Amino acid sequence: MGRVNPITGLLAALGALTVVYVGGWTKYIVAARRQPGGANSPATDSRPPNLFQIGLGAVTNFFDALGIGSFATTTAIFRLKNMVPDRIIPGTLNVGHTLPTIAQAFIFTAVIPVDVLTLISMIIAAVLGAWLGAGVVAKWPKQTVQIGMGAALLAAAAFMLMRQLNLFPAGSEAIGVRGMTLVIAIVGNFLLGALMTLGIGLYAPCMILVSLLGMSERTAFPIMMGSCAFLMPIGSLRFIREQAYSLRTALGLAIGGIPGVLIAAYLVKSLPLYYVRWLVIVVVLYTAVTLLMSARRTETT
Repeated sequence: MGRVNPITGLLAALGALTVVYVGGWTKYIVAARRQPGGANSPATDSRPPNLFQIGLGAVTNFFDALGIGSFATTTAIFRLKNMVPDRIIPGTLNVGHTLPTIAQAFIFTAVIPVDVLTLISMIIAAVLGAWLGAGVVAKWPKQTVQIGMGAALLAAAAFMLMRQLNLFPAGSEAIGVRGMTLVIAIVGNFLLGALMTLGIGLYAPCMILVSLLGMSERTAFPIMMGSCAFLMPIGSLRFIREQAYSLRTALGLAIGGIPGVLIAAYLVKSLPLYYVRWLVIVVVLYTAVTLLMSARRTETT
């Protein structure tokens, strides 16, 4: 009997985790539908998502698969349309974008070469960070979430701006690291996993981290997608259990997001996104400022 390819084993583990996640979420959805007056709470509102919620999932995850990211753009729409209360935006982002992100991980991890030890180490670190972060963020009051998300979005905008202006190293052809550099990679991804629970997103900061460590920029795709795919189900189950999310909105993001990812990965593959990234940076900055202003008003009321 031959040895199992490590990447094949990793994807098999991701498949098993996906089954656990879908089963766990389904159990909570069934319980919500049986609960009298469930629509009175976002976490138990099990009505079918509307077309706008599904379309939002399709569009944000389409651009996510092309490298724009989905968390910041979704947050901006949530606040613009007053779709989700600020306190439960982090949970809704994580739960709603989990299944589309898993789809991305299966695609990119299978086609882009990456050192197995580097990949698995960084994934485990991100999962631990997300597990700890989700348990904390789910219990935060509204004002703390507003301040945390505002700060996180400012950081996300800074990372996007650095990437847009090519202010970080171009990297090399290396597909992995060892020694102290690997330790730095693990610690860095642990912190990024924790920040994911606040809605900062992993794409831009992970791209910068990988480049600073001297690896190929392409290597960031399986590392980032794999990290998110493993950490998001675990963190999301904590948000679901704490009822710190909007069930109906998250369902819309998931239902629309998967076909959005498949269209981007297999039909479109690439687009000239330079000006789109500038628009996203402006929108993220605006959203960050409005969140911080809302937090200030919350404090004075």
